[in-house]
Amino acid sequence: MDKHIITIRDIARALGTSVSTVSRALRDSSSISKEKRREIQEYARQHEYQPNAMAAALRTSHVALKSNLIGVVLPEFEHYYFSCILTAIEETCRENGYFVIAAQTGDSYIREREVVEAFHRQHVAGIIISQAKDTAEYSHIEAAIADGIPMVFVDRICTGVRTSRVVVDDYAASSTATEHLISCGCRRIAFLGSTMHLEISKNRFNGYRDAMHKHGLQIDERLVRLCDNRLETESMVPLLMNLDERPDGFFAINDDTALGVLYTCKKMGFRVPEDICICGFADGILAKSSDPQLTTIAQSGHDVGRQGAQVMMDTISGVIPEGQYVSRVVKTKLVVRGTTRTSAPTSL
Repeated sequence: MDKHIITIRDIARALGTSVSTVSRALRDSSSISKEKRREIQEYARQHEYQPNAMAAALRTSHVALKSNLIGVVLPEFEHYYFSCILTAIEETCRENGYFVIAAQTGDSYIREREVVEAFHRQHVAGIIISQAKDTAEYSHIEAAIADGIPMVFVDRICTGVRTSRVVVDDYAASSTATEHLISCGCRRIAFLGSTMHLEISKNRFNGYRDAMHKHGLQIDERLVRLCDNRLETESMVPLLMNLDERPDGFFAINDDTALGVLYTCKKMGFRVPEDICICGFADGILAKSSDPQLTTIAQSGHDVGRQGAQVMMDTISGVIPEGQYVSRVVKTKLVVRGTTRTSAPTSL
């Protein structure tokens, strides 16, 4: 294999070990046994492995090889929230003398891996990433980190890899949203979420669950569904609304799903908020354009993107020392509009 092509990942695959083990062995870390270090180092020599000199120079502030490119990997650009994140990242990086190259994964693990590996080969100064929905394997992330490329996760984070991250207060926000629906008189609240291997999905469900339990309300498992986009919502909601004991409220993991609930319930002849209360999560442009306007959790994509980019700048400059990681939480707020009542019905 060409010496400019072989990577830490290739070595790990060939020797049947992990990327992090190879990385530590190549740094002669005592946390790896002498025999294992010798095996890995010998394989690397035989195959003429060359470390990422660009990233190594960045870590030690040798500006001669300094890259001024930051790679950004997001699930999509069209979504209002992610577009706000991207705009803020670009603005912050530009203010610090860096340019952004961005790619969207379409929530595909394969596409995410391809993009990260491409940025890795281009020796970007760092990568800011929001995990794809179906990503459950992280060797592409570990390989870039092991080769010295700083990585910052925003919004959707990977808990299995040590990196800096910027998130919103998903658990607290979901608790607040659910308690608001309860204050409106809702007792059978449906939760429409996403795949549970995403940390944001788990946190938002846990906030919903704990708020229900706090108020002595049982959760009907039939009302907890994996449904996180409008197309799926318009098929799912009629099934729930035709139950003998239908839901009287919906908490949706994003505004797109919540607006699908609103559209479908109105189409079925239900009144919102008199019959059904609905709360979303994001507070994008469409939340203010619906009829009635959507009650939702406002999360600032701009703040998430700005802080994510600043963490990256601090990592590259050494303000955050090598090997140290930071976690920042961006606060949210409940925005009450027309899809929820201001108080419980007098009949309750």
